[in-house]
Amino acid sequence: MKKQIALRALLGFPLGVFIGYTITMVISSIFANGFYSPVVPALAEQAGSQINAVWLQYGLTGVLGAVIAAGSLIWEIEHWNIMKQTIVHFILVSVTILPVAYLAKWVAGTPLSLLSYFGVFAALYFVIWLCMYFVLRNKIKKANQKIQAEKQ
Repeated sequence: MKKQIALRALLGFPLGVFIGYTITMVISSIFANGFYSPVVPALAEQAGSQINAVWLQYGLTGVLGAVIAAGSLIWEIEHWNIMKQTIVHFILVSVTILPVAYLAKWVAGTPLSLLSYFGVFAALYFVIWLCMYFVLRNKIKKANQKIQAEKQ
């Protein structure tokens, strides 16, 4: 299991960076009037330069990707029920994404901003979880039907 965690984390780090910087390109394309803005100005100011901020964000998005990728193993713990898997996964992702969002200045440090960010995150998590639940439930139903058909 430890080997799987390490492997997924190693694969998740560059994936997190890729997703993070793809998001910056999309946001820049929409809001930056033809300019590329790799980090929010507040992060560049805090880091002392834009390149320092880029390196910091690179590390943070990599860590986020690594944790989420390694955390996907939670769904493979067969002796846990779906409720326990969901709660543990949600907590793991929450305690990772909130500090990363705060440190990267994606969210203001005020309690209301953090609470709003968490609310949006929780709502998106729930919607994605619900979609995945119904997709997987449908696949299981079809597999069971196929097994029943083969028995007959």
